[in-house]
Amino acid sequence: MRLCFLVEEHYRHDGMPVEVIRQLDAWGHQVDVVRPGGSLLRISDAVRAGSHDAWVLKTVSGGPGLPLLEAAAAVGLTTVNDVRSIRGVRDKALAAAIGRSRGLPVPVTYAAARPELLVEIPESEFPLVVKPADGSSGRAVHLVPSPDRLSAMLPVLAGEGMLIAQPYVPNSGIDLKVYCVGGELYATERRSPLHPDRGVRERHVPLPAEVAAIVDQVGAVYGLDLYGVDVLLGPDGPVVVDVNDFPSFRQVPDAAAKVARAVLELARTGSAVAAAAFVSGAGRIPQQAFGGGAPTVDAQPVRTSAAAGDGR
Repeated sequence: MRLCFLVEEHYRHDGMPVEVIRQLDAWGHQVDVVRPGGSLLRISDAVRAGSHDAWVLKTVSGGPGLPLLEAAAAVGLTTVNDVRSIRGVRDKALAAAIGRSRGLPVPVTYAAARPELLVEIPESEFPLVVKPADGSSGRAVHLVPSPDRLSAMLPVLAGEGMLIAQPYVPNSGIDLKVYCVGGELYATERRSPLHPDRGVRERHVPLPAEVAAIVDQVGAVYGLDLYGVDVLLGPDGPVVVDVNDFPSFRQVPDAAAKVARAVLELARTGSAVAAAAFVSGAGRIPQQAFGGGAPTVDAQPVRTSAAAGDGR
């Protein structure tokens, strides 16, 4: 197969996707690497029908790679993940709207184009977690304990673009990160960016059945095949606080080979998950975007389809 990886400069030397590319090359597949943030592209030639079996995106949120992936999809090329699904989770305001409308346990979410608008949030919602709508890797995530503290932080929040704010979910200071690759789910725990003083070693942990059902539903709701979900174990149960397309897959055993096999399978068959999600309307912005009552989650079985062969 011939594949094209769009790799942002930030991930140029990162194990994910570098090790995946090496694995695919070792299996005899041709992988072209495009660095959209560091290359002059002759776009009319770079994106053309039939050029590759699939395009794969590994860039930061807000980076220049996503428009290129959308161009590839527009000429009929397969993308990993489905480009509509990526757009749906990279905008965290949109992701919150879609998730709550489809019954995922996502916190009530406020969105503001300017930080001074956040002062209108009721005091009863504090403490708040405030972060950029296009943020990634824990960048610029703030725990705001009170309205007074929010007012003092407005200069710090300026320049971050669209912001989202969610009521803080009391937790142990440990985030549960669950990865989906090849239809299998893997859980790791790590220190929360809101509690940097907690001495937590990142490690693989057993996946609770309740969390597995929610994470599996996340893939169906957003139409994702390769993804990660940040989950907090709050006093009222698991809460989804972030969804990432093509994450790091840290602590996943034999991650490079598993991801490489999944990419090949999606290149061969396309994404049935994405097709089902968009037929059911998951990709449309709901009328009631934010707020609303307590969400409910229908129990869903964990997908357990085996990874395809040996990747060849």
